[in-house]
Amino acid sequence: MTVRTFKPSREWGLGLLTLAMVLALSAHWPQFATAASLRSALDDTAILILLALGQMLVIVTRGIDLSVAANVALTGMVVALINHAHPDAPIVLLAALAMLLGGGLGAFNGLLVWRLGLPPIVVTLGSMAIFRGLVYVVSGGVWVTSDKMSPAFQELVRAPFLGFSTLSWLALLGTIAAALWIRYSRAGRRLYLVGSNPAAAAYVGVDPGRAQCIAFTLSGFVAGLCGYLWVARFAVAYTDVAAGFELQVIAACVIGGVSINGGSGSVPGVLLGCLFLGVVRNALPLIGVSPFWQMAVSGLVITIAVVLNERGRGDQHRRILELPNT
Repeated sequence: MTVRTFKPSREWGLGLLTLAMVLALSAHWPQFATAASLRSALDDTAILILLALGQMLVIVTRGIDLSVAANVALTGMVVALINHAHPDAPIVLLAALAMLLGGGLGAFNGLLVWRLGLPPIVVTLGSMAIFRGLVYVVSGGVWVTSDKMSPAFQELVRAPFLGFSTLSWLALLGTIAAALWIRYSRAGRRLYLVGSNPAAAAYVGVDPGRAQCIAFTLSGFVAGLCGYLWVARFAVAYTDVAAGFELQVIAACVIGGVSINGGSGSVPGVLLGCLFLGVVRNALPLIGVSPFWQMAVSGLVITIAVVLNERGRGDQHRRILELPNT
């Protein structure tokens, strides 16, 4: 089996489009291309990059995780409350707890899909509501603001190293780790086999449901880490944290070439999809577009990307069926 890791005709095109947008915006608003502005934009996109990488693993197995943003809200609220109650607790321990909790929530989704054979979209739509409700239950509707968080809890994600924050470095390391795991691990390659042809995967001894469960668990694991990163960076935890953010995560994946039908997608493509959305998101206020239109823009981009992806798959199928000229 061959794992598609890079497709120049698509990824290079998306990269050039993103670069053209940056240059065009910089020509009109020079402050957009300053080092400080670009570092801030990378920080703004870092959590999206991590979540999109986790979502990609689910989508390539023909699944989808609509609960990822609710997972972020719940895990972020839990660690924020613990930090408020025990400000001396090690931050690394809190981050690990967030990842374990997030992984457990992801495994909950995966087990329902695997063991009960339920559609992923139905399972995660339900768990999204459950997780959001649990945020209110554990917090009692109370916000955890910066004055209730320890300085160390908030400063870890902002700590600079070689000119970039810890948050940006985590996104970079996560991208490298995902690319290496998909490329060189048997489990990573199996996700693509399951998404490409579940029947063939089962025939060679790979359980498609188990592979989907692993993908959901990893996605939840990443979402748990992002729960801590989110509340620490923005210094607030409340019920509606990251509300609607799952749409941007899915948009980044499909823009980057991850097929909703499974079996196709690359880490470079997802990274470029995230950067493209990050540029769009930072450009909207500059050109006078209300931030409330961001969701509409994301939805439009998802629709266009899905259409283009499916046209590309259709062209590929037609080429396979064509008889060679004699």
